Amino acid sequence: MLDDKILQQMQAIWDDGQQHDRQTTEYHDQWLNIPPETGKFLYQLVRSSAARRILEIGTANGYSTLWLALAAKASQGHVTSLDRSPDKQKIAFSNLQKIEGEALVSLLSVDAGQWLDELEASPVDFLFLDADRSRYVQWWPSIQRVLRPGGLVVMDNALSHETECTQFIEQVLATEGYLAETYSIGKGLFVILKDE
Repeated sequence: MLDDKILQQMQAIWDDGQQHDRQTTEYHDQWLNIPPETGKFLYQLVRSSAARRILEIGTANGYSTLWLALAAKASQGHVTSLDRSPDKQKIAFSNLQKIEGEALVSLLSVDAGQWLDELEASPVDFLFLDADRSRYVQWWPSIQRVLRPGGLVVMDNALSHETECTQFIEQVLATEGYLAETYSIGKGLFVILKDE
């Protein structure tokens, strides 16, 4: 349950991320946190679906990871979060400790495409996609394979980076067995249901 103490901690972590990005000139060093309303929506989706096997691609400082972990705690689930940057994952681990969520998450510094290719079929209940948008089209076949029937994929930045997401969105919409819609929450969320 999200009590006032947790919500205050989450707000403080988000504020810290905003301050960091204002002071950071290099784009690849920024954390680019999702807005709190996106975090709450992710929490609602995971919590209401009782997802237990949660995958995140794009950890950064772990702000979105925290929302997923908080929801996973209720369903006795686990989050695996992938990011290329071990330095950012160290910060994410520190943030997880602030909410006593480190046991709920495995932080892996790996190439997401290769990791997806090696994963067995259908182990993922929920996938949050917030990484290098140019790679989503390439990843889609693997995402289809690892997502269980009835599972969800949520892609961030569907509206804020619409041009970069168009090809992936069109690819998904053309795939039989998937129902998808864009929602104007935060920076735009493209929600995909594996309707099999």
